[in-house]
Amino acid sequence: MGEDRVVAQNRKARHDYFILDTLEVGMVLTGTEIKSLREGRVNLKDGYATVKDGELWLLGVHIAPYEKGSYYNVDPERPRKLLASKGEILKLSQRIREKGLTLVPLKIYIKGNRWAKVELGIAKGKALHDKRDALAEKQAKREMERAIKSR
Repeated sequence: MGEDRVVAQNRKARHDYFILDTLEVGMVLTGTEIKSLREGRVNLKDGYATVKDGELWLLGVHIAPYEKGSYYNVDPERPRKLLASKGEILKLSQRIREKGLTLVPLKIYIKGNRWAKVELGIAKGKALHDKRDALAEKQAKREMERAIKSR
């Protein structure tokens, strides 16, 4: 049909967390929200997902109000229901009960020019020294590539 078009990425998530596993889920949106999402007017920075009453919810994600939406616009910070099978939700809720695990949205994309999807990451928080190690490793790799390229 069409290929996936990434609308927003949470680059900071990979810096702040160890991503243990990923999962693709659908989103329940209103008409003006999907239009705003297609324009790329979304912020994942403070977003996270949680399981409440056997349902998966995306919280803290800001989808800007659609400019031509008038009174159809909804609260930009409202909780949004995520679509996954009951088995997946049950597995997720068991895993995030483990110490220090959380669900973080890694990216939002339009699949096949039709459906809004979220890639959730099951994440474990990084300590400050882990972040420093990752940064030092990244810089060393970059310097090695520069040295090879300049030869």
